[in-house]
Amino acid sequence: MQPPGSTRKSLLSVKTFEQIIDTSEAGEHKLKRALGPWNLVGLGIGAIIGAGLFSLTGIAAAENAGPAIVLSFLIAAVGCGLAGMCYSELAAMIPVSGSAYTYAHATLGELVAWIIGWSLVLEYALGAATVSVSWSSYVVDLFNSFGVALPAKIPLGSIAFGGASPVPVSLDLGAILIIIAVSLVLMRGISESAWVNTVIVIVKVSIVVAVVAVGVFYIRPANYTPFIPPNTGTFGEFGVSGIFRAAGVIFFAYIGFDAVSTASQEAKHPQRDMPIGILGSLLVCTVLYIAFALVLTGMVYYRDMQGDAHPVATAINLTPFPVLQVLVKVGIIGGFTSVMLVMLLGQSRVFRAMAADGLLPSFFGDIHPKWRTPWKSNLTLMIFVSLFSGFLPISTLGHMTSIGTLLAFVIVCIGVMVLRRTRPDLPRPYRVPLVPFVPILGIIVCLAMMLSLDQATWYRLIIWIVIGLAVYFGYSRRRIVHMPQIAE
Repeated sequence: MQPPGSTRKSLLSVKTFEQIIDTSEAGEHKLKRALGPWNLVGLGIGAIIGAGLFSLTGIAAAENAGPAIVLSFLIAAVGCGLAGMCYSELAAMIPVSGSAYTYAHATLGELVAWIIGWSLVLEYALGAATVSVSWSSYVVDLFNSFGVALPAKIPLGSIAFGGASPVPVSLDLGAILIIIAVSLVLMRGISESAWVNTVIVIVKVSIVVAVVAVGVFYIRPANYTPFIPPNTGTFGEFGVSGIFRAAGVIFFAYIGFDAVSTASQEAKHPQRDMPIGILGSLLVCTVLYIAFALVLTGMVYYRDMQGDAHPVATAINLTPFPVLQVLVKVGIIGGFTSVMLVMLLGQSRVFRAMAADGLLPSFFGDIHPKWRTPWKSNLTLMIFVSLFSGFLPISTLGHMTSIGTLLAFVIVCIGVMVLRRTRPDLPRPYRVPLVPFVPILGIIVCLAMMLSLDQATWYRLIIWIVIGLAVYFGYSRRRIVHMPQIAE
């Protein structure tokens, strides 16, 4: 028997826009609306420009596309642009935190929303943990270049499981410290977080521009020949197929713009500013990516970047400017820092939206009375993500970050088409053109990218979703049906 005032909902029941707004504005303390359009563009750039630009470019050029990696970046940009337009329409219509989770709850129902919210845990939390490990390694390398020896990791001994061989255990102190530092900034306030992110974005964009401006004088035209290397007979290696395969690889360098939509409830004028933030950051990053790839493949012969995880350093080492070599490392460290900041910001906002719906414990939605941030959510993430960063070999989970993101992209594109049919009366400050053609094309591109990932990644995603469904039916579903529903 259910308590008075509660209503058992269908697994596919959706929340009305009125319910979403009322839930988001409930509580004694609300999120602070302090972000303007340039803050949002900065958040997008902060999340997008990072490990993808500084590592994937050379690898994809060497293994898949050659100098035609420039075309791969353009193809990937088109795919992201299609999803970005769909995000922009929903973010302007539903100016609350939660991103794809909230949009799914408004269009496809509670169960789909839970799966998307659970998948976003992979994108944001594990993505931040992975980047923190890379951040730590670059900081160690930077200090070593100045003659200051720092240990990459602190060995802690080994652990044996049953009769298996002992597994060495080490502590990545740098990764833990940066997660703690970024989390403390996020807890302190959205204005402060946006200011820190803006400073970092200016630094790393300046570094990218400097690399392009200096590197253009060290381009060897012979490195562009052939621009599209012939197909070697193996799928994905050069030729036209290689260009598309590389697009699937470097597509993941673009993910992160969706984190802008998690800050909708903190934008001053979300109906106007959210499309600017999402599409503006994509445009800026596309221009930088294409220019960067063009200069990089002109400086370094694409085959020489085979297996090179630091192609940017390789290229800059060809110039007689040691100061620039140091500045590039600083820019990369800054790039990683802003990625972590935006990822952890996005995760805490998704947690808050899920807690407001009763799918997660209510403390995830508590807002600090002075800082006006979901500080308990940030604190919880700080603890768990720093533990992952410091102890776990999580590099194999990198593709899980991407597949979770692409799944969210697909749902958002579907959501636009659903709302055009179910709620055509709602005001749309920004409208996706050519519906349903643009959303359908976005779905096709995103699904193609998902299918390009290996089987192990799909298995891990399925296992993660199964765990999430167990949590949903074992805890969230039982709890949410006892929560009073908002009258329609």
